[in-house]
Amino acid sequence: MNKNKTFGVIGVCGANGNLIARVLKQRGYNVIGTDLSFKKDCRFAKSLEGYDIEVFYGKTPESFFNKVDYVIPPLSLSKDSEILKNCDKPILDVYDIIDMIKPEKPVFGITGTNGKTTSTTLLKKIAYDNGIKPCEHDLEGMQGNAEFIPILQSRLDGDVGILEVGTFGVPGTVGRIVKNTDMAAGLITNITPDHLNDLGSFMDYANVKAEFIKEIGSGQLIVNANDPTIIGLLRELDFKGEVITFGVDELPDSISMKECVCGREIAVKEIISGCGYYFCKCGITTPQVDYIASNVDLANRTFDLFTPTDKLTVKMGIDGLHNVYNVTGVIIAAHEFLGLPYDKILPSIADFNGVSGRMEEVGKVKGKDIYVDYAHNPAGVETVLKEFKKLFGEFTTVITVSSESGYVGDLDIFNSVLKFSKFIVPASVASQKIAVEKLRENPKLNDRIFLNHIDDFVKTGTLGASEEEVRDGLIKALNLDCEMVIALGEAATKFKSVVFEL
Repeated sequence: MNKNKTFGVIGVCGANGNLIARVLKQRGYNVIGTDLSFKKDCRFAKSLEGYDIEVFYGKTPESFFNKVDYVIPPLSLSKDSEILKNCDKPILDVYDIIDMIKPEKPVFGITGTNGKTTSTTLLKKIAYDNGIKPCEHDLEGMQGNAEFIPILQSRLDGDVGILEVGTFGVPGTVGRIVKNTDMAAGLITNITPDHLNDLGSFMDYANVKAEFIKEIGSGQLIVNANDPTIIGLLRELDFKGEVITFGVDELPDSISMKECVCGREIAVKEIISGCGYYFCKCGITTPQVDYIASNVDLANRTFDLFTPTDKLTVKMGIDGLHNVYNVTGVIIAAHEFLGLPYDKILPSIADFNGVSGRMEEVGKVKGKDIYVDYAHNPAGVETVLKEFKKLFGEFTTVITVSSESGYVGDLDIFNSVLKFSKFIVPASVASQKIAVEKLRENPKLNDRIFLNHIDDFVKTGTLGASEEEVRDGLIKALNLDCEMVIALGEAATKFKSVVFEL
């Protein structure tokens, strides 16, 4: 398309509009933007700075249409809306931009139920440390792992694309991201139950994640082979590309049942939640892996990694057995996708201090250590609390979670908290209601579960508690006889500033 043409983007304060405007400008097109928000209320105005894009804030004037050759409204704006009814210019949408502009760089995706953000952030850090620039969406405060954000992000300037690939429980989302970013390689961390409210069953959810495998096609996949769901899907889909497997050589500490792709329930001798040693009559069993982490020393954050050619001593800057899995997958990705030798990878692993909101120590109040963790699905909560128990001993848990799997997920989360915590403070409405049930069934739990009332906060996604509920929950936890407090869930991480107030 002629570079002298001018594109008018309506809704530049929204994520898609912001990204479309920047993609077009970086590719040399003229861009003008407009939004009904005023600049002070424009959430992503900062990321437009330095782009020389004229923006009309608070209105869409007639002069906007006079200056442009094409108009790009948000997908939510109807073609017969008041703003567009007098528009005589060709109207494009996000799909037109996706077709017109290609990523033109190698793209790597990271998906799974847990560990995506940590793995993505660490792989990007390794890239930056070695002079390789990943494209960034720069949408402040937004995770941006689903819908059109990763697709548009892949078209921004950078040497490589390193994309977190998520789903809101909508079939087709993952496949669309992989297909429209020309992704040829990726990492799958694990697949454990999530989004069951939206999808109905675990295997329905697993099949949404399976879109990642289908669309990678004949590319390269790095997979956690301790997860029977991943290994089962690779077999069921008859994946023809290259598979690189990894696992952890550690004694299992529990046994759980997990649905196999064949429909049977199989026992998993768990190393972390949903992952470990398994065998099903259909033939799916724990394979010999290409990379194995062994001699794990959680106290000193070290382990040995046996690769196909080397033995590496890995020093981590983060805690937990689940992060041994995350780090191992990332080391393989950095070596295979970024083409880096191990000695260029390991220093970045050692000084990576984690992602905000993941096993994050926020502060000390009344001599008690307060941590927050974003865990919001059953497997994530169980894994994180198990690691806290190994590392620190007793703790009080403040629950701010509202599971995307509804009551079943909320109950599984509460049961995990009950299993690992000395005391429990339910702060989210979902956990408060389950606490009432538990106390009714077993009054002896009054010594462990501390509940004042049931609030009427309406959850949004996994945001299960208000700022006030988080504050009240932490205050109650700080008055209990325990030296560590862990606040779990999206609300805990979003409102962690209340710790500084306290």
